[in-house]
Amino acid sequence: MTHSLARSLVLAGASGLFLPLSFPKSDLGLLAWVALVPLHWALDGKNKTQAFWIGWLSGTIAFTGMMSWVVTAMNTYGKVPLTISYGIMLLLTAYLGLYVGLYSAGAVWFRSLIPRYGLFAVPCLWVTLELIRTYVLSGMPWGLLGYSQYRQIEIIQIADHMGVYGVSFLIVLVNVALAEFLSWLMPLLRKFRPARLPWELVAMAALTVTLSWQYGLATLTEAPLSDVPRSSISVGVVQPNVDQAVKWDTAYREETLARFDRLTEQLGRTTDLVIWPEAATPFVFEREPVYQLQLIALANRAQAPILFGSPALRFYPDRRPYLMNSAYLLSPDGQLLGRYDKQHLVPFGEYIPLKSSLLFFLDKLVEGIGDFEAGTGPTILTLTPKPRPAAAGRAGTVSRPINFGVAICYEVIFPNLVRQFAANGAEFLVTVTNDAWFGASSAASQHFSMVVFRSVENHLAFARSANTGVSGFIDPFGRIVEATPTFTEQTAKATMQAWRPHTFYSRHGDVFAYGCAIICALLFLFGMFRSKEPEPDAVAATPV
Repeated sequence: MTHSLARSLVLAGASGLFLPLSFPKSDLGLLAWVALVPLHWALDGKNKTQAFWIGWLSGTIAFTGMMSWVVTAMNTYGKVPLTISYGIMLLLTAYLGLYVGLYSAGAVWFRSLIPRYGLFAVPCLWVTLELIRTYVLSGMPWGLLGYSQYRQIEIIQIADHMGVYGVSFLIVLVNVALAEFLSWLMPLLRKFRPARLPWELVAMAALTVTLSWQYGLATLTEAPLSDVPRSSISVGVVQPNVDQAVKWDTAYREETLARFDRLTEQLGRTTDLVIWPEAATPFVFEREPVYQLQLIALANRAQAPILFGSPALRFYPDRRPYLMNSAYLLSPDGQLLGRYDKQHLVPFGEYIPLKSSLLFFLDKLVEGIGDFEAGTGPTILTLTPKPRPAAAGRAGTVSRPINFGVAICYEVIFPNLVRQFAANGAEFLVTVTNDAWFGASSAASQHFSMVVFRSVENHLAFARSANTGVSGFIDPFGRIVEATPTFTEQTAKATMQAWRPHTFYSRHGDVFAYGCAIICALLFLFGMFRSKEPEPDAVAATPV
């Protein structure tokens, strides 16, 4: 192994270690702004093929550190043997590492196409690959780079126009500019000083960060949205902490319902909406009349509608049964106010892709009868809060119907799916989940951090109920109002803002990300139609 190759592998490994540290639970979000600098230095003097494998190694290390929870989910709860669980996790992270490999090869290629300005398009390439990852093979947008900044409230407000992809763009732009600037500033790290300071790239990064920060400060004053009518609603979330090992055991049904009853009682009678987690009822609600009556009685005692998760049993035309992962809204008088059926199912968890052909030998990681089927659209649910009596120095309020949307578990990591609820009139949002599958890993915290961006993108408040946590509330600008500890039995209550601000993102979606994809496509076509020239052995990328 040559000294140059060894140095590149060490640098690629450093980026692979820095990236997962930028996300929960480590929560070193500021590290993301420099995490890709070593990778860019590792690409110095490499051709596209070499750059691809260096990037793939870095990405595989990063995703292995970020997604080790896959082993817990498969082995502990899916009963998959430990060796096979590790093998499947490594296959998944090796696949995700391909995107970083493509990014690295593309960065080298772009610079060779346009030596002076090619690096300006590199952040667009990263965003394009994140967009592709969101949709290809059912989609796996876990760990998008922008999510690392969920606590940097000012800088992430640009997501109301650009989505989480805009924050990813900003981070990569800063990394590329820093790599170039530091290489110019510290000649001891390289064999030669570059001919000129890359001032255009550095200036663009500095200006973009400054403008994004200023935009965030202005948005957080709420002045741009001061004319939007708003109401409020009192919402309580229940975190029952039901052990996944006994969740579907019929012997524990009464105990589980008693726990929900006790926790719901703690929320009091002033609550407008009580939220239970995904699949809260350990039975098929519509097919169990005895337990239906128990739930209705519970809602009546709470004097508030209850939103709860339960499987819904349906039948194909040939009478074969199938399940849907659903959320029901039940009124205190026993009326079913609405139901939402999960649209985006978890592959290998709720259904087996290609089961009828290639993967007929696999079973699901969740317990249940048959495969789940997906719902058909973003159903909007409606409820009317209780009237507020007059208080000292404050007039009473007359309640009106309020619309909201529900994202079930995995759905909340898909920006465009959640956006559809806002576009269809939701005034606040709810997500229900069962993150017990992840054990004590970082996954529950990572999952919760993504909800922050769904709030910012649509400027809608979010309530989250998770079986084992993290449950809590996020305001319309991504500020975490409350977040419960994991694996605790408790409740949380907050007054949520209900309104329809209609952000650019909620109206138009991922225009920014698709714009980045168009830029990359044009560069690709430029490269294809450019006069053929032999690829140099060493492209002068950002060197060490």
